[in-house]
Amino acid sequence: MKSVKFVLSIGCLIFANAIQAQVAEIKSPDQKIQLQVHENNGKVSYDIHYAEAQFLEDSPLGLKTSLGDFSSQLKFISAEVNTIENSYDLDRAKVSHVDYKATELVSKFINEHQDTLFVYFRVSNRDVAYSYTLKSKAGRSNVKIFEEASGFNLPDYATTYITPQALPMTGWMETKPSYEEEYTLGEKLGEPSTYGVGYTFPALFKLGENGWVLISETGVDGGYPGGRLSESTQDGVFTVEFPQEGENNSIGDTFAAMAMPAKTPWRTITLGESLKPIVESTVALDLVEPKYKPTIDYKMGRAAWSWIVWQDNSINYDDQIKYIDMASSLGFEYVLIDNWWDNNIGYKRMEKLVKYAQSKNVEVLLWYNSNGYWNEAPQTPQDKMNTSIARKKAMEWLQKIGVKGLKIDFFGGDKQTTMKLYEDILTDANDYGLGITFHGCTLPRGWQKMYPNYVTSEAVLASENLIFRQDALDKHALNSTILPFTRNAVGAMDFAPVFLNQKMSREQKNGTIRSTTDAFELATSVLYFSPIQHFGLTPNNLEEQPDHVLDFIKEVPTVWDETIYIGGEPEDYCALARRKGDRWYVAVSNATKEQRKIGLELPMLAGKEVKHLYDNKDKTAGYKTSKIRSNGTLEIELLPEGGAVLYEL
Repeated sequence: MKSVKFVLSIGCLIFANAIQAQVAEIKSPDQKIQLQVHENNGKVSYDIHYAEAQFLEDSPLGLKTSLGDFSSQLKFISAEVNTIENSYDLDRAKVSHVDYKATELVSKFINEHQDTLFVYFRVSNRDVAYSYTLKSKAGRSNVKIFEEASGFNLPDYATTYITPQALPMTGWMETKPSYEEEYTLGEKLGEPSTYGVGYTFPALFKLGENGWVLISETGVDGGYPGGRLSESTQDGVFTVEFPQEGENNSIGDTFAAMAMPAKTPWRTITLGESLKPIVESTVALDLVEPKYKPTIDYKMGRAAWSWIVWQDNSINYDDQIKYIDMASSLGFEYVLIDNWWDNNIGYKRMEKLVKYAQSKNVEVLLWYNSNGYWNEAPQTPQDKMNTSIARKKAMEWLQKIGVKGLKIDFFGGDKQTTMKLYEDILTDANDYGLGITFHGCTLPRGWQKMYPNYVTSEAVLASENLIFRQDALDKHALNSTILPFTRNAVGAMDFAPVFLNQKMSREQKNGTIRSTTDAFELATSVLYFSPIQHFGLTPNNLEEQPDHVLDFIKEVPTVWDETIYIGGEPEDYCALARRKGDRWYVAVSNATKEQRKIGLELPMLAGKEVKHLYDNKDKTAGYKTSKIRSNGTLEIELLPEGGAVLYEL
């Protein structure tokens, strides 16, 4: 439902001072968020207050296009305020139902050629979002958008939890950028990024005692490039930047080319006094619509995955039988068979392997290389997903033998042409009933709602690094208190959690050494959201772990009806509650290397007895039942880099 409230004309301008004119103002439905739009000598900007504290200072707006400059010499015409109400359901998300309410502001400006820029703002009780629409007076049919002036002016005292943008054609086999850099930890504004080319979305900022801000974008498809944040000025201004020229081996343009009237994706700003609105936000989905209908009922669930610990040597027929059997014994829905399967198993034997898996009530997911010629990654199958003819031929065979989904890897860029490849893969895959997971890839921007067969994306320094690098494994607990408030807050994240081997190798005689507790590892299956969750388990875990650990793994959901922030912040601890049906799951992780007690407020479990997986002194996972007090509180004890899971009996 959308109802018009009122319209402001030029005669209604409110002059804040002689230089800058406030041309419009709106508030969130609960009146706590206040947004003002200003015009200053032809330049347009906005600012945001929350509960009387300033969260964003005067921040620029506008576009530079082939139609003309819409970042200066603009003239304000009018502003319209609407009420937005929309309810929708989700089947692959951290919630299953959303009632979205927001106040909308549509501000109209014209440039010197009388072409029109509309700036759309939506303000809900926890989010601000904005996008642009361009209209041509002369009736032009197309436009190029070369730059966005869109900016975010953080207060000078803000500190950052953000990941640097990687340089193009760097990293392993020239596969970057792929959103796999490490987060800053409370860094002050104005510090140069690692590579000097800005930062990726989403970007988290702490505003001292006032609260938190998470900045991202949503609604990017094949019609627009993915954006990023620029380097910060010394006084905390970031602007939106388009992809780097060299991404994807210099294939494609860095700017957007669109039909008219042109509408850009949404820039999103989630804010509040705590991290609660950031964890619970659905803004990435609130502002987009499904692009097509599913051809089948796509099933989500848990997946066994040999490659993550046993690596390339496990991609053979016999080892995959072991993992299928493990998946079956745990009641997992899927097994993922990774790179080189076409060489090491072969197409004919793969048909036999799929039939064997289905006889054990396990479905098969297969890995593919996205590559045409934009990096040096050698893994096969290759040259199967990069063109429509090859892709449809491969997908027809996959559908015929009963494969249910694909993991497609090594994209390395955010240009419009690359975004179109993502969209083309998804749309073709839907025709063949295939769910899609992306790896070595971009951030998903509203895709869980836009594409019904989209499953999840990596776009994070994920668990493969726990195998490759001891320093990554040493930061495993730390990152569990960053990722739920950053990357995973805006979309499905295929981190691939839950490792129960002490040494990350097949025989456990060598490899990186884990310092996290078993209860911590179990907690990551709830802290990290992915509709298909690829577990880091190995067949020996079935014999080594007690029944209460295996029983939890057999039961834990991967999609949720409700998600609630309980407590914590980066570098400290993280506590989240998620509900599936009538059952609540609470997961807690400790980022520190100190034993500690944490008090939890769990009103949804008040007075109830719960199963409690906790840290034994030897780092194994203990089991007991705990009674939540009638006031909904419980104190738990965590080992260094420890964790806990509570769930209803």
